Parts: sequence; C-alpha cells; structure tokens
Amino acid sequence: MSSSIRLGVVAIAGIASVALLPRTSQYSREAAAVRAARSAQNTAIAAHDLARAASYWTDDVVIRSGLGRVIQGRANYRSVMAADSVTVYRREPDRVDVSDNERWPLAFESGTWTGRSVSDGRPLIRGRYAAQWIKRNGRWLIRSEVFVALGCAGSGCNRPLIAE
Repeated sequence: MSSSIRLGVVAIAGIASVALLPRTSQYSREAAAVRAARSAQNTAIAAHDLARAASYWTDDVVIRSGLGRVIQGRANYRSVMAADSVTVYRREPDRVDVSDNERWPLAFESGTWTGRSVSDGRPLIRGRYAAQWIKRNGRWLIRSEVFVALGCAGSGCNRPLIAE
C-alpha cells in the first residue's frame, strides 16, 4: 500500500472518530444521569422517603418483583414499598446503555439488588434486575423493572413464591 493511500485511510479514520466523539460523550453523560437518578432513588428508599423514591417512576410503571408479583402503577408500587417496613432495598447498576436514536429517549440498566434488614442491615434477599428508563421533560424516569431473586437468608427465605 502506498504512503498516500495509507495517509488517506488514516485521515478518513480520524475524521470518522472525531465525528463520533460528541455523540459518544452525549451518551456517556446520559448514562451518568441515569446512574445519578438511580443513586438518588436508592438514597430516598434508604431514608424511607417514598414520595421522593416514587418520583423516579412513570405513572404507568410496571414491576415484576423478585418472587414474581406484578405491580402496575406508581401508586401501587409505592404502597407495596410502604407495607414492607422490615426491608430496605438497594439497586446497584452494573451497566447502563442509552439508545443512540434521538427519537427514542430510552436507557437500559442492569445490575444487582439486595433487600437488607432495617434493624441491623443484614442481607435478607438478593438477585439481579433490569430496568427500562425513559427521558421525559429532561428527566430520566423508570418505566419498568424486572427483579429476579437468586438468594436469601433468615426471614428473606420465608417469602412465598408467586405461583403462576
């Protein structure tokens, strides 16, 4: 390959990579915003501030709990969380992917979750989760979540599996 052809290939590759930088950094910023929203929601859940925790869900949020219960709607999800006064839940994202289509303000989050005893912080139940986020009015909100319980200890093992 001649040096002029190599130089042309390098120049095209350089231009292409520069053209991609603003989009990539935008998606990194959006992924960071989703992670920040998740962190803020975790803080609200730990403080048992359910109004603030619920502010990160869309009105029509749909949840599949760790043992299979389906919860539909922000008000229902909030009341389920309010009824559990012995467990505090935390989600830890491993990955956040943001749609590269500007017409689809969506993000996918996956990670691990734990339910710990409010009284002494012992882990009671744990598993993996996935969440769909949507950006509305400049804010990232959770539209759906799926939790799968994979382990338990103590009273966390006494919870019934939701039958099909």
